[in-house]
Amino acid sequence: MSDATPASRTVPPGGMRTFLHVLVNTAVANVTTSFLWFALTFWVYLETESVLATGIIGGAYMLLLAIFGMVFGTLVDRFRKHAVMVFSGVFTLAAFLAAGAIYLAQPESTILDLGGPWFWLFSGIILIGAVVENLRNIALSTTVTLLVPTERHANANGLVGTVQGIAFIVTSALSGLAVGFVGMGGTLAVAIAFTAVPLVHLLFVRIPEEAPTPDPGSKILDVRGAAAAIRAVPGLFALILFSTFNNLIGGLYMALMDPYGLELFDVKIWGVVLAVTATGFLIGGGIVAAKGLGANPIRTLLLAVAAMGLLGAVFTLREWWWLYALGIWAYMTLVPVIESAEQTVIQKVVPFERQGRVFGAATALEVSTGPITSFAIAPIAEFWIIPALRTDEGRRTWSWLLGEGEMRGIALIFLVGGLVMVAAALAAFLTRSYRTLSAEYREAPQTTEADAAAPGIPSSSREAAGGVAGE
Repeated sequence: MSDATPASRTVPPGGMRTFLHVLVNTAVANVTTSFLWFALTFWVYLETESVLATGIIGGAYMLLLAIFGMVFGTLVDRFRKHAVMVFSGVFTLAAFLAAGAIYLAQPESTILDLGGPWFWLFSGIILIGAVVENLRNIALSTTVTLLVPTERHANANGLVGTVQGIAFIVTSALSGLAVGFVGMGGTLAVAIAFTAVPLVHLLFVRIPEEAPTPDPGSKILDVRGAAAAIRAVPGLFALILFSTFNNLIGGLYMALMDPYGLELFDVKIWGVVLAVTATGFLIGGGIVAAKGLGANPIRTLLLAVAAMGLLGAVFTLREWWWLYALGIWAYMTLVPVIESAEQTVIQKVVPFERQGRVFGAATALEVSTGPITSFAIAPIAEFWIIPALRTDEGRRTWSWLLGEGEMRGIALIFLVGGLVMVAAALAAFLTRSYRTLSAEYREAPQTTEADAAAPGIPSSSREAAGGVAGE
């Protein structure tokens, strides 16, 4: 067996319990970061009414994820997962404290001046803190392999989707309400306070893991190691490339979904709408947690992407609030299915020692296309497509398909993007890469849970598997 082939492994006894502690801790951190990030987006749009500004903010977030994804993955492979998560929490807390200091030092009017430096510094610091918090998510994906038997990977990944849904519900509802009632200053204070809570809890969590041994010659940005791990699994690069293309289309929604929603709803109501529709995360993640992803998660992924594209094409054909809300709810139901499927495949076919770099590379490639789309479509939508479809000629040409609403331009963009996504998913079924990776997944070795008294597992690891010190 080569070092590029996953070896048979056993996970520590009680590993699932430890994983649940880590999962809930990461969920609280994600809630807080998303709460502040959503609030920033709402606040900027409401105060400036600039689609361009929100598009740049969203695109910059994805761009930084793409730039640092490989670095994050290498850190996860080089250091213990617990140490990586603690570093992420400390950095994010420091960034939010710095943003709070800027808010106290400068008037809101100065911060909201898009032509001045304070807006970009304030937004950038929050953005960097939110990006580094994502380091925890890469580490979380590898803890599934470390702590959970193979046959339960899909269920564990489904739990991740469920917890993300809960986080999104809380975030969506509270972000809009916070901006509406206490403003950006109060929102920052809440985010700073709740960023500290999971950090303190994390200090008491114990994750049983031996000190990783870095590959000889590997660097902090180990592109070569990640590329070698991906190439070692036939068809894996094609899966990542497909997800990258899917995110290229997803950039349309990232840039334009909030502006469309804020035209239909008051900001307080829009936050509640996002919270209610995010129950789709719970349903999708819950189904995966309970039922798994079937014998071939790759097939499940492609079917879900095709359904997602169809939804994206039709949920803005009319400016009906209920159609938009229902479409978002169904769209969100599919998100944890798609994400769980990709993670489950990587966790089985890639050796644990290299999974951080593979997850980091996948993150970098997949999110790198989002900024391209977001940066490109925001000015095109604001200065060309939306105004063109508001003219008499645009209304006559497109009203039969897109209705008479003021946001027909965004609807046209969503329609075209969704249809492209459907075509790509159906075409992927016909490729050799799909057949090859499906076979690799079937033949990869399984991991099982060791007995608590099994030889070869240090007693310290067995004790640590209990989760939180003192339990």
